[in-house]
Amino acid sequence: MAALRQYLGVWRIPGAPMLLITGIIGRLGIGMTPLALLLVVEQVTGRYSLAAVAGGIYAIAGAALSPVAGRIADRVGPSPVLLATAVAHPLALVGLLLASRAGADGLAGIYLAAGVAGATYPPLTAAIRGAWNELTALTSGRYHLRNTALAAETSLFELVFVLGPLLVAGFVLVADAAAALVGAAVFTLVGTIAVALGRVMRGWQPHAREHHARGLGPLRVAGFPALLVCVASLGIAFGAAGVIVPAFAGNYAADDPESLAGLLLAVWGIGSAVGGFWFGVRKPAARMTRQFAWLLAALAGSFAVFALMPTPLALGIALVVGGATIAPALTLENTLVGRIAPAGMLNEAYTWVVTMSVAASAAGGSVAGLIVDHDGGVPWAFLFAGAAVAVGAAVAALPAGPIARAEATAVRLEEPVPA
Repeated sequence: MAALRQYLGVWRIPGAPMLLITGIIGRLGIGMTPLALLLVVEQVTGRYSLAAVAGGIYAIAGAALSPVAGRIADRVGPSPVLLATAVAHPLALVGLLLASRAGADGLAGIYLAAGVAGATYPPLTAAIRGAWNELTALTSGRYHLRNTALAAETSLFELVFVLGPLLVAGFVLVADAAAALVGAAVFTLVGTIAVALGRVMRGWQPHAREHHARGLGPLRVAGFPALLVCVASLGIAFGAAGVIVPAFAGNYAADDPESLAGLLLAVWGIGSAVGGFWFGVRKPAARMTRQFAWLLAALAGSFAVFALMPTPLALGIALVVGGATIAPALTLENTLVGRIAPAGMLNEAYTWVVTMSVAASAAGGSVAGLIVDHDGGVPWAFLFAGAAVAVGAAVAALPAGPIARAEATAVRLEEPVPA
């Protein structure tokens, strides 16, 4: 009951239902668009390699330009940025579909539209996580709910990666991949506009000009680059897992490896969601950096266990248990961003987290692909992913490291919060 009361307290924050529910609807495109885009381009060109290039352009453009959108949001407010990108992104996807009508001859137009679509994807995740920090600020009287709110956001965000591919499969079953891409565009348009016009985003208050980011912005904030190393370590591992688990499934289910891989990744996500909701009602540690390091170490150890699993059933059980550390680690990651980065740079800081995660995920998937291509490479690929997370754990664990020092400084600046 105590846990229920805490989550109920988050739900009762003015504007919270919009962030929790509509925010997920608006971000379904994160789980839908890359897959739908890949299928559309493959269908019109007949080659997955060309489709993969389009997907890469989409991801790189988004990763490269999202910090720019974050900086603009920090200066003029998130609503105008969300509204502009909510319209521009679907238009770019429509442009991609129009270019695809020419088949392989329209490849240049497809690549251009993919780049524009990636560059204009709404920075909704950064805006929502920044909003949770504002809603649970020290002066709000809700600071005690911050950990619960960010745990709810992190755990619900897992649904994007479960529901997105399922929705694409449904659209393809009923219509085709183009319909799935249109569906992703509609979800993004409607959900983003609803969040942008909600009371939380419209109630944003500008920060003093001297707090605005300049030059490298949050990359110059003490502790933030080291935190990005931890973000990258997680991104590498998650990207690698997206390759390793299907490779593992292919060794045991030659007839339908995709279904087995999807099931294994889904139970991993379920374990993460359960762990996240449990973690959200725990009392936050006085020094989160040490707790973050332990969670990363536990996640690294889980990958070593995965490497030893002999059957899909055994791996599935291990994934559920190991997955329980994911959402708590990501919750602390998001909390530390809000604690370390100045309020006037929060949107940009969160977009840097997204950018680093996407880039690292792509790198992790590529390296894991090279490893699993060798006989007996799946266990070694799991160990590679675990080693990547272990690097992040080591960075976070340094008692006098940059993250620990930055958090200590932030704690000293925090005012006592009434019970």
